[in-house]
Amino acid sequence: MTVTSVDKDLDNLTLTLIADFSAPVERVWQLWADPRQLERWWGPPTYPATVEQYDLTPGGDVSYFMTSPEGEKHYGWWRITSVTSPTSLEFTDGFADQEGKPSPDQPTTNVRVQLTEREGGTRMEMRSTFDSREQMEQMVNMGMVEGLQEAVGQIDAILVG
Repeated sequence: MTVTSVDKDLDNLTLTLIADFSAPVERVWQLWADPRQLERWWGPPTYPATVEQYDLTPGGDVSYFMTSPEGEKHYGWWRITSVTSPTSLEFTDGFADQEGKPSPDQPTTNVRVQLTEREGGTRMEMRSTFDSREQMEQMVNMGMVEGLQEAVGQIDAILVG
C-alpha cells in the first residue's frame, strides 16, 4: 500500500495522511488535475466517485457523488482556495444535497495537498484541518481515516496503468 502514515492530532485538529509513489510529481499531480483520473481513486473502492462539475482554479468548485454498493448516491463538493501546479492544492471539502448544494448542517474540512519529490518518486501529504474537536471526532467516527486510506491505496494501480 502507498500510505506510509496517518496522524490524528487532536490538539491541532488535523488529520495528516502521507503516501509515497514511484512516479514523478507531474504524474501524481494529474491524479488531481484530471477529473477522469480523480474519479478512479477519490473514494473507497466500493464507493466510486463521479465528478459532475470540475473547476480546479482558486474560487472554483468541484462537485461529485459517490455511489454505494446498494446504489445510493452520497454527494460532496470542494471549493478551491489555492492551486500551485504541480505541487500543491488547497480546498474546503464538504457534504452536499442531491442538487449539489452544500449541506449547512454537515461538517466541512480544509484540505491541503502537497506533492514533493522524494527518492526519485513523489511524497503526497494530505492534511485535513477541522473547526473543532467534536467535528474531527465526528468525521473520524464516520470512517474518514479508513476511507482515505482505501482511496489513496488505489493510486498505485492507476499510476502503473
